[in-house]
Amino acid sequence: MVRDLGIGAVPHGFRSSFRDWAAERTDAPREVCELALAHVNRDRVEAAYRRSDLFGRRRELMEQWAAFLAQDRGARLPG
Repeated sequence: MVRDLGIGAVPHGFRSSFRDWAAERTDAPREVCELALAHVNRDRVEAAYRRSDLFGRRRELMEQWAAFLAQDRGARLPG
């Protein structure tokens, strides 16, 4: 779909954009951002102690991301 719309980006670029935005524009902890991207914690000790999926905090972060994306910046898609 991205290619069909003539957007010069790849899907992984959207994930990277989200991560940059979250780091620069929010106060969300790194752990929340990484879980929002479905990244797995490879540190076995830390993973053993992390019992929460931080779902509520991830939901809030994704709502902020949606609001950011919905802003009208005057940009138009080609076509």
